[in-house]
Amino acid sequence: MLDIKDFSIFENHSNFDFKGFLLKIISYWKWFLISLIITFTIAYQVNIRKEKIYGMQTMISIKEQSNPFFTSNTSLVFNWGGVSDQVNGISTILKSRSHNELVVDKLQFYIDYLEQGKYNLIDSYGAVPFYVDIDKTKGQLANTLIKIKFLTENVYQIEVPFESNSVSLITYSNNTYSNTSVQLGSFLKKYKVGELVNLPFLNWKLQINDNPGFYKGKEYFVRFNDFDGTVSGYRGLSVDVDRGSASILNLSMQGTNKARMVDYLNATVKMLIKIQLDSKNQFATNTIRFIDSTLVAMESQLKQTGNELKTFQKDKNIFQIEDGGARVSDKIMNFDVEKDEITRKIAYYNSLKLYLNSSGDYSRLPAPSVAGIEDPNIVASVSKLIALSTQRSEMAYAVKSEKIFKDFDNQMQAIKNVLQENIVTAKSSLLYDLSLVNAKIGQAESTVRKLPVEQQELLKIKRKYDLNDNIYTEFLQKRNEAEIVKASNLSDIHFVDSAKDIGGGLIGPKTSVNYVMALFLGVLIPLLFVLGIFFINNSIQNTDDISKLTNIPLLGVVGLNKDSVNLAVFDKPKSALSEAFRGIRSSLQFLYKKQQLSGSKTLMITSSISGEGKTFCSINIATVFALSEKKTVIVGLDLRKPRLADEFGLTTPLGVVNYLIKQNSLVEITNSTPIPNLDVILSGPIPPNPSELILSDAMKELIDELKQKYDYVILDTPPVGLVSDSLELVQFSDVVLYIVRQNYTKKDMITLLNNRVKRGELTNVSIVLNGYENKAKYGGTYGYGYGYGAYSNGYHEEEVKLSFWKTLLNRFRKS
Repeated sequence: MLDIKDFSIFENHSNFDFKGFLLKIISYWKWFLISLIITFTIAYQVNIRKEKIYGMQTMISIKEQSNPFFTSNTSLVFNWGGVSDQVNGISTILKSRSHNELVVDKLQFYIDYLEQGKYNLIDSYGAVPFYVDIDKTKGQLANTLIKIKFLTENVYQIEVPFESNSVSLITYSNNTYSNTSVQLGSFLKKYKVGELVNLPFLNWKLQINDNPGFYKGKEYFVRFNDFDGTVSGYRGLSVDVDRGSASILNLSMQGTNKARMVDYLNATVKMLIKIQLDSKNQFATNTIRFIDSTLVAMESQLKQTGNELKTFQKDKNIFQIEDGGARVSDKIMNFDVEKDEITRKIAYYNSLKLYLNSSGDYSRLPAPSVAGIEDPNIVASVSKLIALSTQRSEMAYAVKSEKIFKDFDNQMQAIKNVLQENIVTAKSSLLYDLSLVNAKIGQAESTVRKLPVEQQELLKIKRKYDLNDNIYTEFLQKRNEAEIVKASNLSDIHFVDSAKDIGGGLIGPKTSVNYVMALFLGVLIPLLFVLGIFFINNSIQNTDDISKLTNIPLLGVVGLNKDSVNLAVFDKPKSALSEAFRGIRSSLQFLYKKQQLSGSKTLMITSSISGEGKTFCSINIATVFALSEKKTVIVGLDLRKPRLADEFGLTTPLGVVNYLIKQNSLVEITNSTPIPNLDVILSGPIPPNPSELILSDAMKELIDELKQKYDYVILDTPPVGLVSDSLELVQFSDVVLYIVRQNYTKKDMITLLNNRVKRGELTNVSIVLNGYENKAKYGGTYGYGYGYGAYSNGYHEEEVKLSFWKTLLNRFRKS
């Protein structure tokens, strides 16, 4: 049981004795030692079972790269945005769900490769000798360990324990779940390396890595995890801006597998570079797409006009027909080219205006240069609109803030408004130019009409052919220009240091922190426990408690009897316990002398409740008087729950009750003991009316007769807190000893004692503190070798039956 000490320094003291408090706490060193051993053992076990945590990082720079083929004469414009805009955008993209979905899907990091470690499964990605090539369109067994054992270098065995008739499957092509039926028990099947595994719950090909090492007979585990859950785990990637340069980003991860983190960090940067370069090339890509679609139509027209020209030239002297119309043809050709350019610009403006009014995604707008438009305001606005639209679509899954999207929308709306105004102005100018060109063509055509019919027909066909050929050639030139610019574009994102395992990188577990916590908890837990028990404990702990609660004098302090025999003074006359009782004897003699008593003296011993050691004190006080050659008798007046017979091993049924009912004489009920000068009178049979017997005149006669025969009469009485018998015996007593037991008697009992003394129910009372030791055993069993804990039950009608062990112990003592 937990030992608790004297914490009385807390109560009623004006100054706190910290040193005393500390010494009292230290006295419980055994509990603190046990607690520390337990907490350090737990910390050690936790530390050795924890997987090591590593930190990997990579560094990238963001610097806007100008295209070496982009000059002031180049008709294509690319605008990604400034570096300051990119850093924030890239930091957001790296943590976005859509970006990490691409990386996880590319690396197939939803597949775990595990090995059994000493205490748990270990992530062995990069160390296992194989990989699984799964069919993403078919279901795979979800969140279940699949054991793989290599029987030979080319044959392996799959083992899956099924605990139910249905298992969950995940299909990674569309990230959906389904169920399939299986048989209960362990599934076992052998396959060759590279052989297609086509099961209702598993679809893969297992392939061996290059340089796999020795793996025959080894066991591994594969597990297919939830795709979204895996992506969420990697969204915790740390992205920090370098303090020395705002264009440098540090990417870092923490985990148990360095190879997995290295691959992920490098893959996420490469994916980011590809996305950024694709966005940067979007302008050129749109231009090439538009030109390709136009060239298809132009090629058909050019072929058709070419066939018409060949048909016309057949069986004709083409040189003679052409003579005289060449100059007019060249002039009209120039006018047609000029008209086509104006017409294409007007058509682009009409198409652009319609697109702006009907669509919200502008990332696929073709460049104005495809229509020959070089107005810097138009070109810059379209370029900026494409860049903003592309950036907004990339942030759709990464950002949930409506304000950011609203800002994008406001910027694009402002650009649209400017574009529409520019379109109106440009179209009005182009329409005027078109009217002038049409007038010039009309004049030239009037000249043509004066030529012979064959010349007019030839000029008409050649005019159409030359115009188509000229347009086709121009578009081919612009397409080549766009391809060159696209191919020469550079990403704005570059590796400064790619992720690499160069050893080290260990950042956890923090074993020292666990040991510090073990030390802290190992001290705190027993300290709180001891203090908690103290504060809820309402028992007498020491002499200070008694002096604070009552003015009744403390006659003596009796230590704890750790032996099973209660005749402590007789068995060990030189012990400290015996000296304590001799001290009480001296104090009693002083009280008797103070009362000027002569002749025989009586001493009544009582307490508040059972179990406080009345009989123990009675026996040993009587013993010290007897050993001083004083004739002494112990009278067992506890008529309800007698104990004296057990202590002295007496079997006689005669006692005080027999005398009080006039059945036997004093001589007949008196028993001698092995102790010289000490006699014992037992209580006798348990009467139905103990209080009435004590109040009878026969009791007075008994006391008077005993006084004539003995020097000291010790009355072992029942507890006053349970029955009133003891109060009736006060009149026969010269001194009353009130037994208080350390860590057993409640402080409230002292208040009741004060009230009885105040009312005169008890007189000449002194207190004896029993069972005292420097630290009391809180809640411990009574240390005097007999069970008195259920004493109070004997004073009520319902008698509690002793437990089996107590009965066995009593029988053993009697034997």
